[in-house]
Amino acid sequence: MSTEAFEPELMDYSRRQPRLPEPVIEGNDALDIPLDERMEMYRLQQELRQFEKRAYDLFMQNLVKGTSHLSLGMEAVATGFGRALRPDDYSFATYRGHAHTLARGAPMGPVMAELLGRSNGILGGKGGSMHLASVEHGMMGSYAIIGAHLCIANGAGWSAQLRGTEQVAVVFFGDGTTNIGAFHEALNFAKIWELPVVFVCENNLYMEYTPIDLVTAVEHPAADRATAYGLEPILVDGNDADAVYDVAQGVIETARRGEGPSLVEAVTYRHGGHSRADPGKYRPPGEVEAWLDRDPIITYHQRLLRLGVPEGDLTRIAQDVARRVDEATEFAKAGPVPDEGDLMTDMWADGGSAWRN
Repeated sequence: MSTEAFEPELMDYSRRQPRLPEPVIEGNDALDIPLDERMEMYRLQQELRQFEKRAYDLFMQNLVKGTSHLSLGMEAVATGFGRALRPDDYSFATYRGHAHTLARGAPMGPVMAELLGRSNGILGGKGGSMHLASVEHGMMGSYAIIGAHLCIANGAGWSAQLRGTEQVAVVFFGDGTTNIGAFHEALNFAKIWELPVVFVCENNLYMEYTPIDLVTAVEHPAADRATAYGLEPILVDGNDADAVYDVAQGVIETARRGEGPSLVEAVTYRHGGHSRADPGKYRPPGEVEAWLDRDPIITYHQRLLRLGVPEGDLTRIAQDVARRVDEATEFAKAGPVPDEGDLMTDMWADGGSAWRN
């Protein structure tokens, strides 16, 4: 046996052509969505975008503890599903969960404070950026273990099914999760038991640093696998909040009627790298620029103008959101760091730290 050092071959990214976005479908202007609902979706997308930009600024000031994974460019997915869900429905997200937490109605101030690790954070400063949760808003957690939360969402769906509450669990995950065993196990289990669970793949084309299309046998990593589990392939433009909202309403109602799970693949794009430590320089020339031209907020802004909304109304919404983000930032900065005495609290459901057999 050779004693020479093993030299693995690096993946040749040069053979990958830029993956460009589909053009805007102006026919979606005519989707049966009330204008007041569209205005709320515009406001929510502004909140998600401006919050994430501020989170980036605070990270660069060394105020955000640990790393952070932003959803800049992916706001339409959280918006469309967030607006379609019932208040008592359940959401589960990955570590890229700021947007999904806010989309369920969690207040910006406590969420921002949680990123800063302050005691006025939504989890008392103990969860941080990667582990946000707000049970009172139906946000059942952000999970750092890839794919683990799909099985937990099944548990929530099963509970709702047994209790007859018509609640629905929606679980969001990245394209890389589709190559994890838990993805296939969760889909199979959900279909066998016809659970009220909606699986949503946020396909932003990259599993951390690796292009998903270079390591997956099918073109659409989620949608092309749906039929293996007796599900309909559902592919949606993840940069169009109206398209996402329309699909979300359909699959959520299917689950609520007791007709079983759905699998949705929303094709989108993150504007930055995987995390704040990643400059994202592995992406081919022209790809980022093309997706920036399909920015979900810019294209939604243009849609609202076509539908007759005055520019001034949209400007006022953006300005109001900016004011609220400033207030959330000041609230977060003013919060104290957790006291040492808090270290062993909230370890169990009773708030204590004693071992329970």
